[in-house]
Amino acid sequence: MNRGRTIFAQVMQFIPHKELARCVERYEGERYVKSFSCMDQYLCMAFAQLTYREGLRDIECCLRAHQAKLYHMGMRATISRSTLAYANEHREWRIWADFAHALILEARELYSADSFGVDLAQTAYAFDSTIISLCLSLFPWARFRKNVGAVKAHTLLDLRGNIPCWVHVTPGEIHDVNILDQLPIEPGSFYILDRGYLDFARLHAITTQAAFFITRTKNNTRYRRIYSQPVDRTLGLRCDQTVRLVNFYAQRDYPDKLRLVKFVDPETGKRFVFLTNNFAIPAMTVAELYRCRWQVELLFRWLKQHLRIKAFYGTSENAVLTQIWIALSVYVLVAIVKKKLHLNSLSLYTILQILSVSLFEKKPILSALLPPIFKNSDTTTDNQLKLFIC
Repeated sequence: MNRGRTIFAQVMQFIPHKELARCVERYEGERYVKSFSCMDQYLCMAFAQLTYREGLRDIECCLRAHQAKLYHMGMRATISRSTLAYANEHREWRIWADFAHALILEARELYSADSFGVDLAQTAYAFDSTIISLCLSLFPWARFRKNVGAVKAHTLLDLRGNIPCWVHVTPGEIHDVNILDQLPIEPGSFYILDRGYLDFARLHAITTQAAFFITRTKNNTRYRRIYSQPVDRTLGLRCDQTVRLVNFYAQRDYPDKLRLVKFVDPETGKRFVFLTNNFAIPAMTVAELYRCRWQVELLFRWLKQHLRIKAFYGTSENAVLTQIWIALSVYVLVAIVKKKLHLNSLSLYTILQILSVSLFEKKPILSALLPPIFKNSDTTTDNQLKLFIC
């Protein structure tokens, strides 16, 4: 696998080049381009993500210091911060959005058999958004509040493998619940939502598409109990009821029956009231599925800590979206590398930390990622003379 190639080149060999070429052609990404191709742009930005570069000048200095190795790393053009800045500014960000989704499809197939701790045959998704703060004076297009700028990354997370299967980036002023109108719904799947997405008209749209949702009620949610099912109170369950909404607008938006499950966490004593449109799964499974929603929060924390999506290399909307989508594609690419190389004992954090300091080394990637195996060899020989004779 090595053949004298750098570790960076060995990681980049997992890129589906034909799919990237189709994305570039779809948006005419290399129209009028003479030297700095989209592939060069992606490799530079991927290098910046893997090595935690602070800015364009940082990227330029590090790559030019290894000028003799760049050709064998796949970079054919001369690296210049002005050229990279122009590419991020003007090349269509949807190239990298489509390419990231192509990687996501590949990763989901690899992780489709993984378990996420709940005995469930259907696919389960957790949906939430995270705020990426920006300076409003530098990013005036990203208005969030009066004197605050931000963008929101609305993310649909596949709980099998923790792969973000759908991402939509908007200015911060867009309310989260409005994104439910654009959310792709897969029949038969579960969508786990925070109570910030409690909009009965949109939840009923999920029901009409033969999918299931699990969310929490608000304090002002009013309902009428129709009948109750017995529950095991030793597990923390308090009730499992079939209810109807009683408020006029809520009943108009969601005229069907709902299932209400009350649960008290035995560890913290916190009380939860869940709403779902699925009446088949056990009540405890409803609580366990909602507990898994925390995985999307952990994903947001991980991305912000280990990818460059808090400090940006450009100030335009196109540059910011380009950097976010390339960062997500690098995350998914590392997840693909982990699965294809059978590195189940290593976390993504460990793999990224090792890659960040070894990209320019010419050695097999497995020898860099896996710990060396030491063997104790007995160096004593029978024909060695004794120094002291008793």
